[in-house]
Amino acid sequence: MKVRSADFETSAPEYELCPPPNLPEFAFIGRSNVGKSSLLNMLTGRKALARVSARPGATQMINFFTINGNWSLVDLPGYGYSKTPQAVRENFQKAVSDYLANRESLSCVFVLIDGRLTPQKIDLDFCDWLAVGGVPFVIAFTKADKTKAGKLKSNVEAFLAELADRVEGEPRWFVTSAPESKGREEMLEFIGQVLESC
Repeated sequence: MKVRSADFETSAPEYELCPPPNLPEFAFIGRSNVGKSSLLNMLTGRKALARVSARPGATQMINFFTINGNWSLVDLPGYGYSKTPQAVRENFQKAVSDYLANRESLSCVFVLIDGRLTPQKIDLDFCDWLAVGGVPFVIAFTKADKTKAGKLKSNVEAFLAELADRVEGEPRWFVTSAPESKGREEMLEFIGQVLESC
């Protein structure tokens, strides 16, 4: 699948303010500083679709982008570390959990995992929460260009092994690198396959 157009639609500070669920949606989420904005820009081929910030936790609303006029890319606030005030953080975390649990047009969630790191409990807990809630998800291991191939392979295998103790069946997974556009074709092909089945 080729990305011919990518247009910002709206930002929602609360779940109730999300736009009507008219298109299939693919949401992207990960721990703060996982490289989500860079990956979204790489995936869509737009350098500034999502704002890349040096400060973790910059995304504080649910951001909707219309892709090719027939599906929506949803940029969700990251979980974990953020210097955002506690009250604000709790508000957008509620918005995200409400979105993931209730959005009828949500086709799949891409959970971004930092490929440089050994398995993190916060990531495993989040995947577990999605699985328990019956939310379809796949995994994208990020920053493949920032670690040695052997270490990346070890981290991926370790994460999948620990996840297998928590959820039934291994989810689809991708290895990505924003600077190298690694994983782009595979992720877009997967999205295209899901759209064909909608």
